[in-house]
Amino acid sequence: MDILFSSVSQGFIWAIMAIGVYLTYRILDIADLTAEGSFPLGAAVCAALITINVHPLLAVLAGFGAGMIAGLCTGLLTTKLKIPALLSGILTMTALYSINMHVMGQGNLNLIGKETLVQWLAPLGLSSDMAMLVIGGVMIALVILVLFLFFNTGLGLAIRATGDNETMSKANGVRTDRMKIIGYMISNGLIALSGTLMAMNNGYADISMGIGTIVIGLAAVIIAEVIFHNLTFGMRLLTIVVGAIIYRLIMAIVFELGINPIDLKLATAILLTIALCSPLISNAIKQLGKKKGAKF
Repeated sequence: MDILFSSVSQGFIWAIMAIGVYLTYRILDIADLTAEGSFPLGAAVCAALITINVHPLLAVLAGFGAGMIAGLCTGLLTTKLKIPALLSGILTMTALYSINMHVMGQGNLNLIGKETLVQWLAPLGLSSDMAMLVIGGVMIALVILVLFLFFNTGLGLAIRATGDNETMSKANGVRTDRMKIIGYMISNGLIALSGTLMAMNNGYADISMGIGTIVIGLAAVIIAEVIFHNLTFGMRLLTIVVGAIIYRLIMAIVFELGINPIDLKLATAILLTIALCSPLISNAIKQLGKKKGAKF
């Protein structure tokens, strides 16, 4: 029961990041590695502000804004300087390592004894774990609602059209470069927002907490797509939450099995590989079944 509770709580936080990854990976059809830098950026900005007694809610918003600026940088590199998207993400991610160090002033910033959103809810009688579950649930609900409404506006539809067919969108007067930049900003803002919540959940921000972020986000997206097919945009966002929770549950089970923590990244890569290959395996099994049926 504790594993399920923890997986749901962590899954809510990771789901915000996974939705950010989904926006670039599926909506814009771009592999954006900025996530590995914007995730710790959000955590670093949030933690740095909390340590100087800024209200935790303002610190979360500042982390979200910092992530949007990181996305803006990657978007400008890709659209204005014509640097390939993959390389643009790597450049921004590399630069963010130094920026995060400057923001925190050290490799790790502790939040013990500082007021975070978790302590903010303490007067309601909630435990730390329950408070984080409530915060994560409220945040993910707000994110999905806002994104659903936004991507059904003219601007949101233009961003989706740019990802579907950039040439056709440009021919119909859509400023595709601008749409890409906005997409990058929203995506990395959400990833940084996830980083702020993770910092408060863990009680610290660390320079290395972004390593493997893109893999975790992709894993949640792929798991959701493998289980749930042909959904609308709003329903897809909801299923990504389910995918993130399932991912966290699998990782928790891996820990319970006593696997060495240093093998966790290997287990994550294997899990993602299986998820990516599952449609191919499923089709192969169906074809094999049809051949056997034809013989009889």
